[in-house]
Amino acid sequence: MPHETAAPRWSPGTPILWRYRANGTRGDEGVHICRPMTVVEDTGDRLAAWLAPGTECVRPVFADGTPVHAEPLASRYTRPRTTGREPWWGNGVLKLARTGEPWSVWLWWDEDWTFRNWYVNLEQPLRRHPAGVDSVDHFLDIDVQRDRSWSWRDEDEFAQACADGLMSPETAAGVREAGRAAVALIAAWGAPFSEPWAEWRPEPSWPVPALPADWDRLPAGVTA
Repeated sequence: MPHETAAPRWSPGTPILWRYRANGTRGDEGVHICRPMTVVEDTGDRLAAWLAPGTECVRPVFADGTPVHAEPLASRYTRPRTTGREPWWGNGVLKLARTGEPWSVWLWWDEDWTFRNWYVNLEQPLRRHPAGVDSVDHFLDIDVQRDRSWSWRDEDEFAQACADGLMSPETAAGVREAGRAAVALIAAWGAPFSEPWAEWRPEPSWPVPALPADWDRLPAGVTA
């Protein structure tokens, strides 16, 4: 069994990698999404990190360079994939994740810093390692508006991923359960929705983190 060290914690302004491993049922899926980010807050119980505009990120693409979301849904998860690099577009995104919680909450703004909405990304609880955090995306998401209304997002992708065997029935059931728990949190207007994160702004002095050459290296001793 690999030796696991204590989970790292980071001070504000520290660059980290926020990564996602590819979905599958074999247990050997590598990293296919990597986003260099800057730590905003790390209490141990909650991590907040900023993805700045223009950050070079890694994303999944097909071998011919076709973006994943340009592929018809029926073959989107069965065609062989590779990875590509692309700058992050838009005005950046703030990600918030509590330790052990099977989702992260993202905040979106327009380029003039008008707050747009929250986005609940259902995923495996984050696992920390010296370079940052890793997770596995679970396809199903929730849009949350400032008037406290919400709606499911990407239900078609979730259903297709299940049909294509990227999640076991047990995992899929757990994702649905996590979604219901997230909806209950929204209905109660708990943290982070009740907190003033919409008024948050990044420090002007923060540089845009660079994408390291070994972005896909799987570290030993990954910890919760």
